[in-house]
Amino acid sequence: MINSVVIVGRLTRDPELRKTPNGISVTSVTVAVDNVSTDAQGNKTTSFIPVNIWRQRAEFICNYAKKGSLVGIEGQLTQRSYKRKDGSNASVLEVVASKVTLLERKGSSNTTSQQADNSGYESDMPSNAEDDTDVLDLADDDLPF
Repeated sequence: MINSVVIVGRLTRDPELRKTPNGISVTSVTVAVDNVSTDAQGNKTTSFIPVNIWRQRAEFICNYAKKGSLVGIEGQLTQRSYKRKDGSNASVLEVVASKVTLLERKGSSNTTSQQADNSGYESDMPSNAEDDTDVLDLADDDLPF
């Protein structure tokens, strides 16, 4: 059986590092992920996925990420049950992260118009190459994948 989850989204708040009584680092975050579906008015919908991150990964995310950071999370879906304060039973589904990746550079903004840093790379294409490129018009059936 397979239990594998991969999500990419933005943190809804700053992560806060906690320690278990045994000294193990842990943080719980919520990742906002855009859904493929839309609502009745055609607007994008968003899911808010709870994620638990343990040990060095928790320390990493707390040190280098903040509210709005774009993250990639790999892990597994888990379900746990607990008793509410009123005595009723409750159940929650959450992701337990096995890999956490920051998908933006430190200090980068959340806008899509920002240019990527080429780190000294110079293209051998002429500066007007974008204007001369041909667009390939292929049907989806013609693609090899």
